[in-house]
Amino acid sequence: MCISIPRVLAQSGKVKVVPDTVLINGDTLIMLGDSLIIEEKVKVTFWKTGGNYNLSVQQVSLANWAAGGASSFALNTGVNLFANYKKTNKIWETSLTVNFGFNRQADRSYRTRKTNDNFKFVSKYGRELAKGFYLSTQLEARTQLLEGYKYYKESGSELDSRNLISDFLSPAYVQSSTGLNYQKEKKGFKFSSILSPFTGRFTLVLNDSLNQAGAFGIIPGDKVKPEAGASLGTSVDMKVMDNIQWKADLNLFSNYGKFGNMVVNFNSTISMKVNKYISTRIETVMIYDENVLIEMDDGTKSQAIQLQNLINFGLGIDF
Repeated sequence: MCISIPRVLAQSGKVKVVPDTVLINGDTLIMLGDSLIIEEKVKVTFWKTGGNYNLSVQQVSLANWAAGGASSFALNTGVNLFANYKKTNKIWETSLTVNFGFNRQADRSYRTRKTNDNFKFVSKYGRELAKGFYLSTQLEARTQLLEGYKYYKESGSELDSRNLISDFLSPAYVQSSTGLNYQKEKKGFKFSSILSPFTGRFTLVLNDSLNQAGAFGIIPGDKVKPEAGASLGTSVDMKVMDNIQWKADLNLFSNYGKFGNMVVNFNSTISMKVNKYISTRIETVMIYDENVLIEMDDGTKSQAIQLQNLINFGLGIDF
């Protein structure tokens, strides 16, 4: 600790007070007369973290209801987390999204049925080559948490039957890409696009009954299908209005063996805040993969666009 007293100098018939400084544990104090000005060192933060939690519940209870219907309960919940690092010419951005939902209806077999089940992890590291342009490597993993079923009625039967069509890590998609990444960020807007000619994509089907059937393009009996190709990943995160946020990402992948045939993954989330704790979310997921054959109502399997649309009104907390 060092303390000094201001000096008083005479200059051209005037009195000039020259401030001295006091150093206390690295903080600088400037003293001038009876005034004391404290200048603290600004702590530089390279990490930015946060997330969002949402929950919506719907419950219907009927008893002797003349108009008909069935008692039901539905729940949908999800959490989004992110941790971003930026220092000089290096960036590291990581995000995790988990969504789950189900409904339960009293007048049917298999009363509880899954309605939403998504797990997505993305991590990207990059070094800046020029302003806004980065040489980046990105790792992306997608799967689900619980078993998925196709429900149907046997001919002449009033009871539902079901077939297992998916499971945890069945399928799972792991994609690693290295390429040129362009990023632009300003208040209320963030855009990122990474073009990678060096992309490895792995399809995993660890459930034995599914991989034995050759589900999701796996060779029957295998658990992993490796592919090499090119990819384009683009994301937008922007504030549309003070209480409306839109986030979307699009991922395109083409196998060099069948170049031009695209695997498409598109996700969009519109969040509208009513107040600090109540929000409305509109979520859309669209997937197309020619290797995934969808079981139709008539029992046949065919290529098709997979589409999921959710509208939730309920609890929404940012942190």
